[in-house]
Amino acid sequence: MDPGNHSTVTAFILAGLTKCPELQLPLFLLFLGIYVVTVVGNLGMITLIGLSPPLHTPMYYFLSSLSFIDLCHSSVVTPKLLVHFVSERSIISYAACMTQLYFFLVFVIAECHMLAVMAYDRYAAICNPLLYNVTMSNSVCSWMVLGVYMTGMIGATAHTGCMLRVIFCKADTINHYFCDLFPLLGLSCSSTYINEVIVLCFSAFNICFPTLAILGSYVFIIASILQIRSSEGRSKAFSTCSSHISAVIVFFGSVTFMYLQPSTVSSMDQGKVSSIF
Repeated sequence: MDPGNHSTVTAFILAGLTKCPELQLPLFLLFLGIYVVTVVGNLGMITLIGLSPPLHTPMYYFLSSLSFIDLCHSSVVTPKLLVHFVSERSIISYAACMTQLYFFLVFVIAECHMLAVMAYDRYAAICNPLLYNVTMSNSVCSWMVLGVYMTGMIGATAHTGCMLRVIFCKADTINHYFCDLFPLLGLSCSSTYINEVIVLCFSAFNICFPTLAILGSYVFIIASILQIRSSEGRSKAFSTCSSHISAVIVFFGSVTFMYLQPSTVSSMDQGKVSSIF
């Protein structure tokens, strides 16, 4: 049966970040500035890498893919958030909400695994430099990126498919600034047990597996760096990994806080703040 036929909710109201009217304009300007920097920065990165032959290496190929994911990830959520800041109520239809949820999950999951792929690339470059061109050939890189996107689509399809079976009739206000899993499940008047099990299983896999891959890669990377005799060589090797480590800490920290904890009201309010990162 089509979800829209047995769900009394045909549209949702997004609660947004704050209910204080005096903060709406400052937050609009702040997030508009952040979004512009995000779009320009990522598009600039993709264009620069594409137009510069010296940058046509696996590391920059993965970096341009990460920039594309970040660009799409932000574009799925931020425009609706900006509209909320300049309007009295932010209303999103059922179909648009499910679409936003699907693409948000695609790019969140893809980013988890792309960061793991980038860690493996650094491992191959630092620990096995003589075999790097063979290990990270063009075909291997293409298959790895394809696998990242396929994993994202499979996970998003599973979550969204289960969400389409949920009957919404309790309320129509989502305690978030976009359509996310736990805030939506909080509005259900039908059983969400299967949804919660799938969220837990997929979240554990998409967070724990990349985290273990990243930690394993960096254990070998650090061991190899410590074997470099010159301090300059160690510094150069570590500098290629420092920005990646920072991105991993911020991204996986916020995602873990959002999805690997009980879906209480307080955690949802805290999750809104965490998801900004």
